[in-house]
Amino acid sequence: MSSAKVLGIGRSRFAPELIKALNSAPVAMTAVGINVQALEVSGQAPEWIPLVPAGQVVGRDGREWVNDSPQLVLDAFAAGSADLPLDMEHATELKAPQGEPAPAVGWIQELQIRDGQIWGRIDWTEAGRNAVESKAYRYVSPVFVFERASKRVVALTSAALTNRPNLFLQALNGKENSMTLEELLAALGLPKGTTFEAALAHIGKLKGDLVTATNAAASPSLDKFVPRADYDAALARATNAETSLADQARKAKDKDITAAIDKALAEGKITPATVEYHKAQCAQEGGLERFSAYCQAAPVIVDPSTMDKKQPDGGTAIDEVQRAMNAMMGIDDETFKKHNPK
Repeated sequence: MSSAKVLGIGRSRFAPELIKALNSAPVAMTAVGINVQALEVSGQAPEWIPLVPAGQVVGRDGREWVNDSPQLVLDAFAAGSADLPLDMEHATELKAPQGEPAPAVGWIQELQIRDGQIWGRIDWTEAGRNAVESKAYRYVSPVFVFERASKRVVALTSAALTNRPNLFLQALNGKENSMTLEELLAALGLPKGTTFEAALAHIGKLKGDLVTATNAAASPSLDKFVPRADYDAALARATNAETSLADQARKAKDKDITAAIDKALAEGKITPATVEYHKAQCAQEGGLERFSAYCQAAPVIVDPSTMDKKQPDGGTAIDEVQRAMNAMMGIDDETFKKHNPK
Protein backbone atom coordinates (compact mmCIF):
# COMPACT_ATOMS: atom_id res chain seq x y z
CA MET A 1 0.00 0.00 0.00
CA SER A 2 1.26 3.50 -0.81
CA SER A 3 -1.06 5.53 1.43
CA ALA A 4 -1.56 5.30 5.19
CA LYS A 5 -5.28 5.74 4.61
CA VAL A 6 -5.82 2.64 2.48
CA LEU A 7 -7.13 -0.64 3.88
CA GLY A 8 -7.52 -3.48 1.38
CA ILE A 9 -9.82 -6.48 1.14
CA GLY A 10 -9.19 -8.45 -2.03
CA ARG A 11 -8.85 -5.70 -4.64
CA SER A 12 -11.35 -3.24 -3.12
CA ARG A 13 -10.91 -0.51 -0.48
CA PHE A 14 -12.53 0.38 2.79
CA ALA A 15 -14.54 3.56 3.20
CA PRO A 16 -12.52 6.49 4.55
CA GLU A 17 -14.35 6.43 7.88
CA LEU A 18 -13.38 2.81 8.55
CA ILE A 19 -9.83 3.43 7.51
CA LYS A 20 -9.59 6.39 9.83
CA ALA A 21 -10.98 4.44 12.75
CA LEU A 22 -8.65 1.55 12.15
CA ASN A 23 -5.61 3.79 11.75
CA SER A 24 -6.41 5.57 14.95
CA ALA A 25 -5.81 2.43 17.04
CA PRO A 26 -3.42 3.26 19.90
CA VAL A 27 -0.63 0.95 18.71
CA ALA A 28 2.37 1.45 16.44
CA MET A 29 0.64 0.34 13.27
CA THR A 30 0.23 1.93 9.88
CA ALA A 31 -2.14 -0.34 7.91
CA VAL A 32 -4.60 -3.19 8.17
CA GLY A 33 -4.88 -6.10 5.70
CA ILE A 34 -7.81 -8.43 5.13
CA ASN A 35 -6.75 -11.71 3.57
CA VAL A 36 -8.51 -14.94 2.79
CA GLN A 37 -7.00 -18.16 4.20
CA ALA A 38 -7.88 -21.81 3.70
CA LEU A 39 -8.09 -24.81 6.04
CA GLU A 40 -8.95 -28.47 5.45
CA VAL A 41 -10.25 -30.85 8.08
CA SER A 42 -12.32 -34.02 8.08
CA GLY A 43 -15.82 -32.72 7.32
CA GLN A 44 -16.41 -31.08 10.71
CA ALA A 45 -15.93 -27.55 11.93
CA PRO A 46 -12.39 -27.66 13.39
CA GLU A 47 -11.54 -26.48 16.86
CA TRP A 48 -8.21 -25.01 15.70
CA ILE A 49 -7.69 -23.21 12.39
CA PRO A 50 -4.59 -21.55 10.85
CA LEU A 51 -4.92 -17.79 10.58
CA VAL A 52 -1.57 -16.40 9.40
CA PRO A 53 1.11 -18.38 7.50
CA ALA A 54 4.69 -18.40 8.72
CA GLY A 55 7.42 -16.20 7.33
CA GLN A 56 6.71 -14.44 4.05
CA VAL A 57 2.98 -14.16 3.45
CA VAL A 58 1.96 -13.72 -0.19
CA GLY A 59 -1.65 -13.35 -1.29
CA ARG A 60 -3.12 -14.50 -4.56
CA ASP A 61 -3.67 -10.84 -5.37
CA GLY A 62 0.07 -10.22 -5.19
CA ARG A 63 0.18 -8.36 -1.87
CA GLU A 64 2.95 -9.38 0.53
CA TRP A 65 3.50 -9.28 4.27
CA VAL A 66 5.85 -10.98 6.69
CA ASN A 67 5.02 -12.96 9.81
CA ASP A 68 8.51 -13.22 11.31
CA SER A 69 7.51 -12.22 14.87
CA PRO A 70 4.31 -14.17 15.61
CA GLN A 71 4.74 -13.58 19.34
CA LEU A 72 3.81 -9.92 18.71
CA VAL A 73 0.38 -11.10 17.53
CA LEU A 74 -0.08 -13.29 20.62
CA ASP A 75 1.01 -10.44 22.90
CA ALA A 76 -1.48 -8.06 21.27
CA PHE A 77 -4.25 -10.65 21.64
CA ALA A 78 -3.42 -11.13 25.33
CA ALA A 79 -3.33 -7.36 25.92
CA GLY A 80 -6.79 -7.00 24.41
CA SER A 81 -8.29 -9.37 27.00
CA ALA A 82 -11.21 -10.20 24.70
CA ASP A 83 -12.16 -12.87 22.21
CA LEU A 84 -11.94 -11.86 18.55
CA PRO A 85 -15.01 -12.27 16.33
CA LEU A 86 -15.22 -14.77 13.50
CA ASP A 87 -18.00 -13.58 11.18
CA MET A 88 -19.19 -14.03 7.60
CA GLU A 89 -17.59 -12.06 4.78
CA HIS A 90 -15.95 -9.53 7.16
CA ALA A 91 -19.22 -8.15 8.45
CA THR A 92 -17.43 -6.90 11.60
CA GLU A 93 -15.05 -4.76 9.53
CA LEU A 94 -17.43 -3.72 6.74
CA LYS A 95 -21.05 -3.74 7.93
CA ALA A 96 -20.77 -2.96 11.63
CA PRO A 97 -19.24 0.52 11.05
CA GLN A 98 -22.27 1.28 8.85
CA GLY A 99 -24.65 0.31 11.61
CA GLU A 100 -25.64 -2.96 9.89
CA PRO A 101 -25.89 -6.30 11.71
CA ALA A 102 -22.58 -8.19 11.95
CA PRO A 103 -23.26 -11.35 13.97
CA ALA A 104 -20.37 -13.60 14.89
CA VAL A 105 -20.44 -17.25 13.84
CA GLY A 106 -17.59 -18.09 16.19
CA TRP A 107 -15.10 -16.58 18.60
CA ILE A 108 -11.32 -16.77 18.56
CA GLN A 109 -10.59 -17.61 22.18
CA GLU A 110 -6.91 -18.57 22.04
CA LEU A 111 -3.91 -18.19 19.74
CA GLN A 112 -0.92 -20.52 19.32
CA ILE A 113 2.30 -20.51 17.30
CA ARG A 114 2.86 -23.70 15.34
CA ASP A 115 6.02 -23.83 13.23
CA GLY A 116 5.81 -20.06 12.81
CA GLN A 117 2.12 -20.10 11.81
CA ILE A 118 -0.52 -18.46 13.97
CA TRP A 119 -3.46 -20.73 14.81
CA GLY A 120 -6.68 -19.84 16.57
CA ARG A 121 -9.00 -21.92 18.76
CA ILE A 122 -12.60 -21.32 17.74
CA ASP A 123 -15.74 -21.49 19.84
CA TRP A 124 -18.30 -22.00 17.03
CA THR A 125 -21.90 -20.85 17.15
CA GLU A 126 -24.51 -23.21 15.76
CA ALA A 127 -24.81 -21.09 12.62
CA GLY A 128 -21.04 -21.11 12.10
CA ARG A 129 -20.70 -24.84 12.63
CA ASN A 130 -23.55 -25.51 10.17
CA ALA A 131 -22.04 -23.15 7.59
CA VAL A 132 -18.73 -25.01 7.69
CA GLU A 133 -19.98 -28.58 7.92
CA SER A 134 -22.52 -28.09 5.13
CA LYS A 135 -19.73 -26.57 3.00
CA ALA A 136 -21.71 -23.37 2.53
CA TYR A 137 -18.41 -21.71 3.52
CA ARG A 138 -15.03 -23.33 3.06
CA TYR A 139 -12.36 -20.71 3.79
CA VAL A 140 -11.30 -18.34 6.53
CA SER A 141 -9.98 -14.79 6.03
CA PRO A 142 -8.04 -13.09 8.82
CA VAL A 143 -7.92 -9.33 9.30
CA PHE A 144 -4.48 -8.43 10.62
CA VAL A 145 -2.67 -5.21 11.40
CA PHE A 146 0.82 -4.71 9.99
CA GLU A 147 3.59 -2.13 10.03
CA ARG A 148 3.75 -0.15 6.81
CA ALA A 149 7.54 0.03 6.47
CA SER A 150 8.39 -3.58 7.32
CA LYS A 151 4.97 -5.10 6.46
CA ARG A 152 5.34 -7.14 9.63
CA VAL A 153 2.08 -8.57 10.98
CA VAL A 154 1.64 -7.39 14.57
CA ALA A 155 -2.00 -8.09 15.54
CA LEU A 156 -5.30 -9.68 14.56
CA THR A 157 -8.60 -7.79 14.73
CA SER A 158 -11.06 -10.41 13.40
CA ALA A 159 -11.52 -13.25 10.93
CA ALA A 160 -14.30 -14.21 8.55
CA LEU A 161 -15.77 -17.16 6.70
CA THR A 162 -15.54 -16.61 2.96
CA ASN A 163 -15.46 -18.44 -0.35
CA ARG A 164 -12.86 -16.17 -1.95
CA PRO A 165 -9.44 -17.41 -0.74
CA ASN A 166 -6.38 -15.22 -0.95
CA LEU A 167 -3.72 -16.78 1.28
CA PHE A 168 -2.49 -20.35 1.06
CA LEU A 169 -3.78 -22.42 3.95
CA GLN A 170 -6.53 -25.06 4.03
CA ALA A 171 -10.25 -25.35 3.32
CA LEU A 172 -12.60 -25.58 6.32
CA ASN A 173 -13.90 -28.95 5.16
CA GLY A 174 -12.26 -31.78 3.27
CA LYS A 175 -9.08 -33.76 3.81
CA GLU A 176 -6.44 -32.43 6.15
CA ASN A 177 -3.61 -31.04 4.06
CA SER A 178 -1.87 -27.67 4.05
CA MET A 179 1.04 -26.05 2.28
CA THR A 180 2.43 -22.59 2.77
CA LEU A 181 4.02 -20.64 -0.06
CA GLU A 182 7.42 -21.27 1.51
CA GLU A 183 6.77 -25.03 1.51
CA LEU A 184 5.54 -24.85 -2.09
CA LEU A 185 8.71 -23.03 -3.16
CA ALA A 186 10.85 -25.62 -1.38
CA ALA A 187 8.98 -28.46 -3.11
CA LEU A 188 9.55 -26.80 -6.49
CA GLY A 189 13.21 -26.11 -5.75
CA LEU A 190 12.69 -22.35 -6.03
CA PRO A 191 14.49 -19.81 -3.80
CA LYS A 192 12.77 -18.07 -0.91
CA GLY A 193 11.22 -14.80 -1.94
CA THR A 194 9.90 -16.14 -5.25
CA THR A 195 6.44 -14.69 -5.87
CA PHE A 196 3.34 -16.82 -6.24
CA GLU A 197 3.02 -15.76 -9.87
CA ALA A 198 6.60 -16.88 -10.58
CA ALA A 199 5.86 -20.20 -8.86
CA LEU A 200 2.79 -20.68 -11.06
CA ALA A 201 4.89 -19.89 -14.14
CA HIS A 202 7.44 -22.48 -13.02
CA ILE A 203 4.68 -25.08 -12.56
CA GLY A 204 3.43 -24.26 -16.05
CA LYS A 205 6.92 -24.81 -17.44
CA LEU A 206 7.17 -28.16 -15.65
CA LYS A 207 3.83 -29.21 -17.15
CA GLY A 208 5.07 -28.16 -20.59
CA ASP A 209 8.29 -30.13 -20.10
CA LEU A 210 6.21 -33.18 -19.10
CA VAL A 211 4.12 -32.92 -22.27
CA THR A 212 7.28 -32.58 -24.36
CA ALA A 213 8.86 -35.60 -22.66
CA THR A 214 5.67 -37.64 -23.09
CA ASN A 215 5.49 -36.79 -26.78
CA ALA A 216 9.17 -37.59 -27.23
CA ALA A 217 8.67 -40.97 -25.56
CA ALA A 218 5.71 -41.72 -27.84
CA SER A 219 7.57 -40.68 -31.02
CA PRO A 220 11.33 -41.00 -30.36
CA SER A 221 13.86 -39.54 -32.77
CA LEU A 222 15.28 -42.04 -35.29
CA ASP A 223 18.79 -40.65 -34.82
CA LYS A 224 18.70 -41.93 -31.23
CA PHE A 225 16.22 -44.81 -31.30
CA VAL A 226 15.06 -47.47 -33.79
CA PRO A 227 11.73 -49.31 -33.93
CA ARG A 228 11.74 -52.56 -31.98
CA ALA A 229 10.93 -54.69 -35.04
CA ASP A 230 13.93 -53.25 -36.92
CA TYR A 231 16.14 -53.80 -33.90
CA ASP A 232 15.02 -57.42 -33.53
CA ALA A 233 15.60 -58.07 -37.24
CA ALA A 234 19.09 -56.56 -37.11
CA LEU A 235 19.91 -58.54 -33.97
CA ALA A 236 18.73 -61.79 -35.59
CA ARG A 237 20.79 -61.09 -38.68
CA ALA A 238 23.89 -60.37 -36.62
CA THR A 239 23.33 -63.53 -34.58
CA ASN A 240 22.94 -65.66 -37.73
CA ALA A 241 26.05 -64.12 -39.25
CA GLU A 242 28.01 -64.80 -36.09
CA THR A 243 26.79 -68.40 -36.03
CA SER A 244 27.73 -68.85 -39.71
CA LEU A 245 31.21 -67.46 -39.13
CA ALA A 246 31.65 -69.74 -36.13
CA ASP A 247 30.64 -72.76 -38.24
CA GLN A 248 33.07 -71.79 -40.96
CA ALA A 249 35.86 -71.32 -38.45
CA ARG A 250 35.08 -74.69 -36.85
CA LYS A 251 35.12 -76.44 -40.22
CA ALA A 252 38.40 -74.77 -41.18
CA LYS A 253 39.94 -75.80 -37.87
CA ASP A 254 38.71 -79.40 -38.29
CA LYS A 255 40.32 -79.45 -41.74
CA ASP A 256 43.62 -78.20 -40.32
CA ILE A 257 43.51 -80.80 -37.52
CA THR A 258 42.83 -83.62 -39.97
CA ALA A 259 45.71 -82.46 -42.17
CA ALA A 260 48.07 -82.31 -39.19
CA ILE A 261 47.03 -85.81 -37.96
CA ASP A 262 47.45 -87.31 -41.41
CA LYS A 263 50.87 -85.73 -41.73
CA ALA A 264 51.94 -87.08 -38.31
CA LEU A 265 50.73 -90.57 -39.29
CA ALA A 266 52.57 -90.38 -42.58
CA GLU A 267 55.76 -89.40 -40.78
CA GLY A 268 55.38 -92.17 -38.19
CA LYS A 269 55.19 -89.68 -35.31
CA ILE A 270 51.92 -91.12 -33.97
CA THR A 271 50.08 -94.40 -34.27
CA PRO A 272 46.56 -94.96 -35.65
CA ALA A 273 45.44 -96.06 -32.18
CA THR A 274 46.04 -92.55 -30.82
CA VAL A 275 44.39 -90.58 -33.61
CA GLU A 276 41.15 -89.79 -31.69
CA TYR A 277 43.14 -88.74 -28.64
CA HIS A 278 45.23 -86.30 -30.68
CA LYS A 279 42.14 -84.94 -32.43
CA ALA A 280 40.53 -84.14 -29.07
CA GLN A 281 43.68 -82.42 -27.88
CA CYS A 282 43.99 -80.40 -31.07
CA ALA A 283 40.38 -79.21 -30.75
CA GLN A 284 41.20 -77.37 -27.50
CA GLU A 285 42.34 -73.76 -27.43
CA GLY A 286 45.93 -73.70 -28.76
CA GLY A 287 45.89 -77.51 -29.08
CA LEU A 288 46.78 -77.60 -32.78
CA GLU A 289 49.84 -75.44 -32.18
CA ARG A 290 50.98 -77.67 -29.31
CA PHE A 291 50.47 -80.82 -31.45
CA SER A 292 52.51 -79.37 -34.33
CA ALA A 293 55.36 -78.49 -31.94
CA TYR A 294 55.20 -82.01 -30.47
CA CYS A 295 55.41 -83.63 -33.91
CA GLN A 296 58.43 -81.55 -34.85
CA ALA A 297 60.32 -82.72 -31.76
CA ALA A 298 59.00 -86.31 -31.54
CA PRO A 299 61.02 -89.22 -32.96
CA VAL A 300 59.64 -91.60 -35.56
CA ILE A 301 58.08 -94.44 -33.57
CA VAL A 302 56.75 -96.61 -36.43
CA ASP A 303 57.72 -97.38 -40.01
CA PRO A 304 55.15 -95.47 -42.07
CA SER A 305 55.63 -97.85 -45.02
CA THR A 306 54.34 -100.95 -43.12
CA MET A 307 51.43 -99.47 -41.10
CA ASP A 308 48.06 -101.19 -41.58
CA LYS A 309 49.45 -103.58 -44.30
CA LYS A 310 48.22 -107.16 -44.57
CA GLN A 311 50.59 -110.11 -45.16
CA PRO A 312 50.21 -111.99 -48.49
CA ASP A 313 49.79 -115.30 -46.70
CA GLY A 314 46.74 -114.07 -44.89
CA GLY A 315 48.54 -113.65 -41.58
CA THR A 316 48.01 -110.59 -39.45
CA ALA A 317 50.36 -107.71 -40.23
CA ILE A 318 52.58 -106.52 -37.48
CA ASP A 319 51.21 -103.27 -36.11
CA GLU A 320 53.44 -100.32 -35.40
CA VAL A 321 53.28 -100.75 -31.64
CA GLN A 322 54.41 -104.38 -31.83
CA ARG A 323 57.09 -103.46 -34.30
CA ALA A 324 58.37 -100.75 -31.98
CA MET A 325 58.46 -103.22 -29.11
CA ASN A 326 60.25 -105.78 -31.33
CA ALA A 327 62.84 -103.18 -32.28
CA MET A 328 63.49 -102.38 -28.64
CA MET A 329 64.09 -106.09 -27.94
CA GLY A 330 66.14 -106.69 -31.10
CA ILE A 331 63.56 -108.94 -32.78
CA ASP A 332 63.14 -108.57 -36.52
CA ASP A 333 59.82 -109.00 -38.31
CA GLU A 334 60.54 -112.45 -39.73
CA THR A 335 61.52 -113.87 -36.35
CA PHE A 336 58.41 -112.41 -34.75
CA LYS A 337 56.11 -113.82 -37.43
CA LYS A 338 57.75 -117.19 -37.17
CA HIS A 339 57.00 -117.49 -33.51
CA ASN A 340 53.64 -115.62 -33.70
CA PRO A 341 51.97 -116.82 -36.91
CA LYS A 342 48.51 -115.51 -35.87
